[in-house]
Amino acid sequence: MESMGVLMTCPMHSYIQEELAKRFNLFKLWHFPSFAAFAQVHGNSVRAVVASVKVGVDAATIDSLPKLEIVSTYSVGYDNIDLRKCREKNIPVTNTPNVLTDDVADLAIALALSLFCRISHAPRSDSAPHITPKLSGKAVGIIGLGRIGWAIAKRAEAFGCPIGYHSRSEKAESGYKYYSNVLDLAAESEVLVVACTLSPETRHIVNRGVLDALGPKGILINIGRGPHVDEAELVSALSEGRVGGAGLDVFEKEPEVREELLRLENVVLSPHVGSDTVETCMAMADLVIANLEAHFLAHPLLTPII
Repeated sequence: MESMGVLMTCPMHSYIQEELAKRFNLFKLWHFPSFAAFAQVHGNSVRAVVASVKVGVDAATIDSLPKLEIVSTYSVGYDNIDLRKCREKNIPVTNTPNVLTDDVADLAIALALSLFCRISHAPRSDSAPHITPKLSGKAVGIIGLGRIGWAIAKRAEAFGCPIGYHSRSEKAESGYKYYSNVLDLAAESEVLVVACTLSPETRHIVNRGVLDALGPKGILINIGRGPHVDEAELVSALSEGRVGGAGLDVFEKEPEVREELLRLENVVLSPHVGSDTVETCMAMADLVIANLEAHFLAHPLLTPII
């Protein structure tokens, strides 16, 4: 397979770069001044693209790679890949589900704990003790009870938190309370966690109405995608005290972060690192490579999206 051209869209963990280079003819897009410059010289050599949450694959990219056979994204999410164009050209797409579930769920709880316990805030100049609320027993609402949402629920249960959720359909086997709309879920939650897939229907699923329903004692945790939340409305709600706090691992216009969020004391931010543990980065890389090898060997794909 050493002759198979594989294009990486952006820098990723060193392990995946090294392993891809051992097996394929690897092209790194960031080594070229532009995609157009790359495609002009190497476009006909690319048989596979490895994308990520930072740089996906749009229709123009697909059209510029006439021999493209497969797209494999180093992520669970695939909202930045043009699935319609891939279907049109019969190009399969794979992702890396399951292997990062635990890490993202861990981070959701860590963000909530950091907000409640004010772990990330510098000590105040005065010596008076600062009394904080606790996470234990708080009502946790989860938007999206998929693999990651379910893992977050199990962790929150360990803190004695009652769980509610909103999802595309009720999952009676969960034993958790189902809410058919997000407004009702937010109104009954003290911690609202966004863990759903990004789609046109879930873009800005957390809007002004949802934030007002969550209220001044509620906190928002977003480990899904930045556009799930109307960030301008979130900044207003946090600044005005209409929402108690927010823990964000994703942002509406990544990699940019609003200056207002950086200045607020009731916010904890992390730079989209939900899956960035050594173990998970390596497991994700192995899954990307396994999907590519399966494709080129005409074997069934391990984690196909289409």
